[in-house]
Amino acid sequence: MCADTSTTAYWDAAAADFDDEPDHGLRDPVVREAWAARLWGWLPERAGDVLDLGCGTGSLALLAAERGHRVTGVDRSPRMVELARAKLGGTGATVLVGDAAEPPLGEGSFDVVLVRHLLWTLPDRQSVLRRWVRLLRPGGRLVLIEGRWGESDPVGLPAAELSALVGPLTERLSVEQLAPDAALWGRAVHDERYALVADLAPARRHTEIVDVHLILRRGDEVLLARRANTGYADGLLHAPSGHVEDGEDVRAAMLRETAEEIGLTLGPDEVRAVLVLQHKAPTGAARTGWFFEAEVGQEGGLEPVNEPVNREPEKCSELGWFPLDALPDDMVAYCRAGLEAYRAGHRFALHRHEPDDPIAYAPEGPDRLTPL
Repeated sequence: MCADTSTTAYWDAAAADFDDEPDHGLRDPVVREAWAARLWGWLPERAGDVLDLGCGTGSLALLAAERGHRVTGVDRSPRMVELARAKLGGTGATVLVGDAAEPPLGEGSFDVVLVRHLLWTLPDRQSVLRRWVRLLRPGGRLVLIEGRWGESDPVGLPAAELSALVGPLTERLSVEQLAPDAALWGRAVHDERYALVADLAPARRHTEIVDVHLILRRGDEVLLARRANTGYADGLLHAPSGHVEDGEDVRAAMLRETAEEIGLTLGPDEVRAVLVLQHKAPTGAARTGWFFEAEVGQEGGLEPVNEPVNREPEKCSELGWFPLDALPDDMVAYCRAGLEAYRAGHRFALHRHEPDDPIAYAPEGPDRLTPL
């Protein structure tokens, strides 16, 4: 149900009579059995954690609990929640007052997210679906019961439109037409009603890119390169960096990338591993970055004659020295986070973007760096 107070008041007022609709209260044994049969086909056979968003008075949540599932319900209407708690008493279910579009629950906590007749009322459905998907564990399931109601002036969400929204977020989906089954509604209906069932990819062996980054110091300054013509973060500053190749260790990769990008031939004893940073991009893709430190023009460092040069002008428009304690804003956020962690003395950290975060560092944005 929608987030504004007028909508909450509407559903609070409607709660007393909500279960009078055959498919809401499931008071008719025939209707109840029809929904039970469908729901049990959508839920896993083994007991799991089921989240019912916009749960209303808890009729579907009760069917899931009776099947042995551990159920959590969320609804914005306090009166609906009160009735759902009474209906689910003794089942061990939890019912919370909250916004179903932004549930007050942790990511990766549920095996099934169940939502009935709600998504069509919400703005920015793609963002809402991304939030719901993040609530699921690997291999989890999204069950969306929606429709396009009315024949002369229909309202709702067609199955084809919802499939297009859900498809990119899940591994596979199916649509089950519900209108032909009159037992579900307590009468014959002739509009579009359906259930979309979508599964996330199961958990797989963890794999991710490993990359290396050079923190090249010249006193209190650090060398940065401006990306160009790469298709990723072009125009932004980043430390000299690259991917570890198959069969290569991280230090060897750092020495190779340093020679290829800035023309410095370093020995193994001239670089020091100073930070390991696991990063999650806004797309959800993960990588682990190893940050190495080296120095030029310092006692025990590289000789000043070995100044870096731009060896890849087709990928880099300029090199420049910048104060480490006053880094420029026009940087890749991932690299900026690594340098900030290094400057603070951290050795291990996480940098986890949210889906709507920019690739570029955002001075006023949230701090996504978590030291370990």
